[in-house]
Amino acid sequence: MSLIDTARTWVYTASVKGRFQRYHRWSGALLQAFFFVTPWVSVGGHPAVQIDIPGRRLYALGSVFTPTDTLLLAIMGLFSAFALFLFTAVYGRLWCGYACPQTVFLEEWVRPIEKFFEGERGVRMARDKGPLTVDKAWRKAGKWGSYLVLSAIVALTFVSWFSGARDLWSGSGTFLGYSMTAAFTALMFWNFAWFREQFCNFLCPYARFQGVLSDEKSLVVTYDETRGEPRKGSGACIDCGKCVAVCPQGIDIRTGFQLECIACARCVDACQIVMDKRGEPNLIGYGTLSGKRDVFRPRTLVYASLLTGLAIAFITVLVTRHSVDGFVVRAPGTTYTTDENGWIRNTYLLRLTNHDNHTEHWDVTVSGLPETTEVLAPAITLEGAQTVTVPVVVRVPPGHLSAQSVPLSVVVHSHDDELSLSATFMSEGG
Repeated sequence: MSLIDTARTWVYTASVKGRFQRYHRWSGALLQAFFFVTPWVSVGGHPAVQIDIPGRRLYALGSVFTPTDTLLLAIMGLFSAFALFLFTAVYGRLWCGYACPQTVFLEEWVRPIEKFFEGERGVRMARDKGPLTVDKAWRKAGKWGSYLVLSAIVALTFVSWFSGARDLWSGSGTFLGYSMTAAFTALMFWNFAWFREQFCNFLCPYARFQGVLSDEKSLVVTYDETRGEPRKGSGACIDCGKCVAVCPQGIDIRTGFQLECIACARCVDACQIVMDKRGEPNLIGYGTLSGKRDVFRPRTLVYASLLTGLAIAFITVLVTRHSVDGFVVRAPGTTYTTDENGWIRNTYLLRLTNHDNHTEHWDVTVSGLPETTEVLAPAITLEGAQTVTVPVVVRVPPGHLSAQSVPLSVVVHSHDDELSLSATFMSEGG
């Protein structure tokens, strides 16, 4: 198959049962439960997990992350990347075969729907080669209609991770939310109805660079050529073609390892059925290209070391993280003002964001200036995940400052936490 092909080479996938397909069912059920249920779960009055792009917030199990948590988010991203690198180096493309959303929805919904309306592989192939009939038309319409409903449900759920699920599903969501839902519905319908395995072959970035991440000791699906060949002769392979018929990528594993293989093990289960009837060991299974299994090798040890360091860094930053974060800036267009009694006045804007889901009260003081300094600032009450901006006025009596610029700290404190923010007090000096 080539990117420049003008005709779609359709892959007709046969059904298969077996041990690894049961693993698919279990992993698929767990992943779908996480995907569909999580947007509806709340912790402390906020979503358990939500990526609020307009509000520039990430809600995660009772915590709130904002742009000021760039370091934490960067560590999380790096940890996820190196965890994927380590997993690929050890287990190959098992992510693609068992956990990728593309595989999960194709295996658990798309292909069963197709089989329900159009029958098994041979029946589908024969019907598609025949003329358009009423029977063929209603089956196609039923299948595509089901795909459209499935696409809409998946799209609504996906957008719910970024917008409130209850508002979106009840019809009170935003125009942007429903526009994105419509766009994702169309995209997913196109994928389910036509694009399918081409996504893995041509668009998926992981499929492109996984060859660099794995080596000859990574786990892949392999064919025992020594026992199997020559086919229909002295070899154990009877060339039944079932391993090809069940492959969702349309490849023949017997020709050697191929980049298109997603390690789903459908061919393993298909071959197992045939070889069990013959009383012989399976010709296809998980193995390594080198024939040796070595988890502890330089590549994996480097990835594991990096993951350990990132985990320590994440825990350290998270433990030392304040429950509130923010910044202080000088009020726009101002430096300092001299009051009628000679006091020097500086006005600042203090912006605070609560990282917790509970309400907290904060007071504002300053340090670094004379004890006679006056601070005019309101008491601040922050609800869970709330952001507020308040004015802070700092006044210093005349004759107490010898420099035009004096560093100070705006201190925000509650009953169990304290945050110090740097600023500068400006005056005429002398």
